[in-house]
Amino acid sequence: MKTQVIGALALAGSMAFNSAFANETVSVVGSSSVSPIMEVLGETYAQSRNVTVEVQGPGSSAGVRAAHDGSSDFGMSSRELKESEKSNEIKEVVIARDGIAVVVHNNNPVTDLSKDEVSKIYKGEITNWKQVGGEDKPIVVATRDTASGTRGAFEDIMNLKKKINGISVSAISQRAQVASGNGQLKTIVANNPFSIGYISLGSVDASVKALSIDNHKPSVEAIKAGDYGVQRPFLVVYKEGRPSPAALDFLTWVKGPEGQKIVADKGFISVK
Repeated sequence: MKTQVIGALALAGSMAFNSAFANETVSVVGSSSVSPIMEVLGETYAQSRNVTVEVQGPGSSAGVRAAHDGSSDFGMSSRELKESEKSNEIKEVVIARDGIAVVVHNNNPVTDLSKDEVSKIYKGEITNWKQVGGEDKPIVVATRDTASGTRGAFEDIMNLKKKINGISVSAISQRAQVASGNGQLKTIVANNPFSIGYISLGSVDASVKALSIDNHKPSVEAIKAGDYGVQRPFLVVYKEGRPSPAALDFLTWVKGPEGQKIVADKGFISVK
């Protein structure tokens, strides 16, 4: 009988210990480009642990704000932080690198553009496909919303910034169609034979055609070799002291061999 009581007490203690961590939640908010791989990482991590990883993708700017105000454990950004977003309290961790693919409709005969041509297309200085070796058809430009980290990185890489009264603003044409995420932008391009857009390399599929830039095709190998220059980091940012121990354990796992294998398997560039 004494043994049974001890066993019951031990079982109760074990249940209490497990229940204390059973509802642990890690909150991650930010980039819609980082969100898909973060969801896979979170789901894989949670399979063997009493932790739930909740991922929301309203955009990089929202993720950085969430890190600053402490409303989430982690923010996600698919661009470098702006100087105004940096702080001694804010920590940045690169969890992957990603290319930005310039995409067109599958029936578009154009296969390669220079960075300068892409920049002029987005500024509205090149407006017809025949100017870059394509059909005599108007170019329909698609871009991301201003909160998008992909857009921020794309503007920096393609020199799509201009100064107005000393303030740096986007030089992308006001006529460009605006998409709220990689998926929506990809749909715009897939449905319009004269459109052009840009999406995360990891989001490219058979519905669109990724162009070479300066004669270099977008690929993991080309990015690692430094040949394909349209690339950016995937960042996790957080406010020092805000993430729970469970959240920090998750981040450590993401940076470790198992997490980085998933990053590579999903078509992104691992960081080691």
